[in-house]
Amino acid sequence: MTDLLSSPRPLGDGTITHRPDWTWLPAGAVPTDDDLVRAARQAEQLFAEHGVTYGAHHADGDQQWRLDPQPVVVDEPEWARLDAALVQRAELLDAVLHDLYGSRRLLDDRILPPTTVLAHPGFLRAVDGLRLPGGRELVLTATDLVRDASGGWCVVADRTQAPSGAGYAMEDRRVTAQVLAPVYRQASIARLGPFFHALRKALREVAPPTAGEDPRAVLLSPGPGSETAFDQAYLASMLGLPLVEGSDLVVRAGRVHLQGIDGLEPVDVVLRRVDSDWCDPLDLRAGSRLGVPGLVHAVRQGSVSVVNPLGASVLENPALLGYLPRLARAVLDQDLTLASVPTWWCGEERALRHVLARLDQLVLKPVVHGPRSTTVLGWRLTAAEREQLAARIAAEPWRWVGQEHVGPSAESADAAAGVATDRPGVSGAGPADLGPRAAVMRTFAVAHAGSYTVMAGGLARVADDHVVTSSAAGARAKDVWVLTSAPTAAVGALREDVEAGVARTAAYGISPRAAENLYWMGRYAERAEDGVRMLRAVADRWDDYHRTPDTAGGQALAVLLQTLTPAALPDGGQAAAARPDVEHVGPRVPALRDLLLDQRTPGSVARAVRRLGAAAATVRDQLSTDTFGPLARIERTLRDERTRVRTRQHSGELLDVGPLPPGSVTAGLRPTLDRVLESLLAISGIAAEGLTRDVGWHLLDAGRRLERAQRLVAVLKATLVEHRSAEVEDLLLESVLLATESAITYRRRHQSRTDVASVLDLLVHDRTNPRSLAFALDRLLVDLESVPAPHSAAQRDHLLHGVAGLVAELDTVVVGNEVSDDGRRVRLADALESMLWRLREASDEIERAHFARPAPSQALDDLWGSGYGEPDDGGAL
Repeated sequence: MTDLLSSPRPLGDGTITHRPDWTWLPAGAVPTDDDLVRAARQAEQLFAEHGVTYGAHHADGDQQWRLDPQPVVVDEPEWARLDAALVQRAELLDAVLHDLYGSRRLLDDRILPPTTVLAHPGFLRAVDGLRLPGGRELVLTATDLVRDASGGWCVVADRTQAPSGAGYAMEDRRVTAQVLAPVYRQASIARLGPFFHALRKALREVAPPTAGEDPRAVLLSPGPGSETAFDQAYLASMLGLPLVEGSDLVVRAGRVHLQGIDGLEPVDVVLRRVDSDWCDPLDLRAGSRLGVPGLVHAVRQGSVSVVNPLGASVLENPALLGYLPRLARAVLDQDLTLASVPTWWCGEERALRHVLARLDQLVLKPVVHGPRSTTVLGWRLTAAEREQLAARIAAEPWRWVGQEHVGPSAESADAAAGVATDRPGVSGAGPADLGPRAAVMRTFAVAHAGSYTVMAGGLARVADDHVVTSSAAGARAKDVWVLTSAPTAAVGALREDVEAGVARTAAYGISPRAAENLYWMGRYAERAEDGVRMLRAVADRWDDYHRTPDTAGGQALAVLLQTLTPAALPDGGQAAAARPDVEHVGPRVPALRDLLLDQRTPGSVARAVRRLGAAAATVRDQLSTDTFGPLARIERTLRDERTRVRTRQHSGELLDVGPLPPGSVTAGLRPTLDRVLESLLAISGIAAEGLTRDVGWHLLDAGRRLERAQRLVAVLKATLVEHRSAEVEDLLLESVLLATESAITYRRRHQSRTDVASVLDLLVHDRTNPRSLAFALDRLLVDLESVPAPHSAAQRDHLLHGVAGLVAELDTVVVGNEVSDDGRRVRLADALESMLWRLREASDEIERAHFARPAPSQALDDLWGSGYGEPDDGGAL
């Protein structure tokens, strides 16, 4: 894939190439095309295992982050010039922002047309005159660069709202360093870590005077619905900041606080990834559920600093690009070193005429993005479409800018992409690999030590369609290597994320939202694991007895099939009243696949795994990064099995009704179950051995223990209450022991035939058995004692101690052998039902005592779906 970002270098025939210069590598070390293909496959796998996505977490899957492993290589002299130019640009934008919310001399002197600022929605009158401590208004900025026809750098956009992508840049570096390890180890590449160290220091420097020596900072996120949710969580982890949402913060007495489950904790600095006007429903956008009511008031009080400051998006107005050269001379008394793409604001008559005369050659951008305003490539329009666009621009000229197209020529790019056009001499067909593809490099700068520190690298993206570079449209990322003469240890770069993310100076507790997600993460992990074990037990019985329904084994299989679905439900609901008929064994078997693969089926493993992944993504900053590898492997395993099943159904091998061919179900089911269980056990092990025993861990473990207790009682109730023949009951008991991972222990202790009393003793009473009810209750009570409860937990403890009392009182010999005239163990049924009821009520009490329940974010759902623009698209990739 050819792009236009690497430092240009002459070839022997006098032409110029922008492919990376590998001449500094030893002979034989230059990566071949095969090496790059292999690296791309390996990178895809690593991103999946790291849980790197772009886009919101949806039931139909996330868009995985994609990487072109061939890096952009910029030589040291060129980067030195670019670094200085980016520092100058950041200082200019900072000075302009300071003026626009201060004296507004630039508007008074008409150096900048007032309409470009005062009519722009990014200019927030509610924050006029407010200042950040530390002397800088613009703390963090990003600049999107392309190369012009001469090979020089050219700015296409400045990102000052809430710049995104720094976390992706670090992840790209980690993965590229791994998949191109032979090359990377021999390269002297500038590190990314110093940028993140500078960002940490910058957040401290802008803290208000009331913060003292240990200011407390948080990263404010729109939530998991944000396209860049991974980037936000990754950055929060690197900086050691709590990742919070608007509902986690509250303003009391003019000061922002984090609502921890054990009380309010003051917040001094908010690094926001929520767009300015969504940050406060009182002073800014009414009805926003993403922000913090009273945040603007707290900023006015000087008790909190918001980075970047509210209102900074006024600098993202593309109309400003055409005025930056004169602003540089007026503000800095310097010529602007880094040029912007030629831009004409249609609010000026002369510029309007120029744009309308060249609509077929320009990129037309709205000053403000909205449902009716999107970027338009003029050369892709028909004559009629250009006429309609000209009328729209002429009606509201101040809303539009025209820009030169910079990058691959419009004609060659469209021809290579196979885009139809009505322009003479341009073909609409051609191979997809003709010509270079559009490429953009995003650089980052942070206010530091009286100036700005620029990340030595950045985030490059290469378009798939040759013209439009957008991650949402499938653009591939590239790592940016800045060559340096200073020696750099290769291993250090591989661990830059660890070094940059040192422990925070002031620790926070955990918000009710994060606490609830950790709790449910534990529940869903246990739900998925129990579901897999139950399905394995049923699959074993199917292999042995599905062809002999009249035998004891066939009857035991019918019972398991009939009781499997209710046992898998979260509340352990009642089994069907009707006694299963052995004739139903065949037709019910496809439900096994549904209970493993179908996310829509209640109680299915796939449903639990999907919710487990969603909960984990929400609290990524609380978890070990190793957690996401097994999660990715589970989802990949289930996806592959779904594909296999669809293929076999299409060929007629698998039917949804009638008898099934022997082995057609379990042939694929059992290996899939084994692989899923292996990954679930890995997640359990990571949680047990890789997480600090803090409040969050205790909640995660509490969720697991409660789920295990509830599901165990439900399974016992569904399978052991009804008395059956000795042969059928023997097989059922063995299946229950297998499903609860207690079969080996039972065999060691009881070499005679299984009986209900001894099975109940092992699964209910035995405190040395991690799978027993007594063990789960003991751990659950210990976990909950370690978790602060904002509300009274008396009823919760009463219910759980009630279950423990019933366990202690249960005489397994009596309830196991006492059978009523209708063939049921009535006392066992009553005891299990009483336990199950208390466990369900205790679950409700845990949520009431520990977790906040904010109202659904209707504003988020409505506006995101309207096309008006995502709240965090100030840094959209």
